[in-house]
Amino acid sequence: MLVHQIMRAKRRHAEEVVTITPDRSVAEAAQLLSDRGIGAVVVSPDGNRVAGILSERDIVREVGRRGPDCLKDKVSAMMTGEIISCAPEDMADEVLAKMTGGRFRHMPVLRDGQMVGLISIGDLVKARLDELAMEKEALKGMIMGY
Repeated sequence: MLVHQIMRAKRRHAEEVVTITPDRSVAEAAQLLSDRGIGAVVVSPDGNRVAGILSERDIVREVGRRGPDCLKDKVSAMMTGEIISCAPEDMADEVLAKMTGGRFRHMPVLRDGQMVGLISIGDLVKARLDELAMEKEALKGMIMGY
C-alpha cells in the first residue's frame, strides 16, 4: 500500500493538517493539540512549508524538565527542526519502519518540498490491519470455495 492511498482514505474522515507558526507560544500549541484532540502539530510559516513538528511528547518532556515556565517559550524553541518526511508514492511499510526505528509517531508527507499531508503511525497500523483482514477473507474464500 502507498502513502497516498492511506491519505485518500483518511481525508474522508478527517480535516486537513493542523499547523502553527513558529512564533506562537508553546502554551498556544498545547491548547491547539488539546482542542483538536491530536498528538502533534506541524510548525509552518505559511501552511505549506514544514519548519518543524511539535508533539505532545515534546511538551511533556520539557514541562517535566523545566516546569511550566517552558510553556511561555516560542514553538520554534521546542519543535523538532530536523524533519524526516515521506512522499505520497512511498510504501507504507517503509514509512512505518522509519517511524518505528526513529521512535516518532507523525510524519509530514511532502511533494516538491510542499506539505500535502501528515501521516501517523496509527494511520499506518490501521491500514496494515485492514490489508491483513482483506487478505484473510480472500484466503478464507479460496479455501471454502466461495
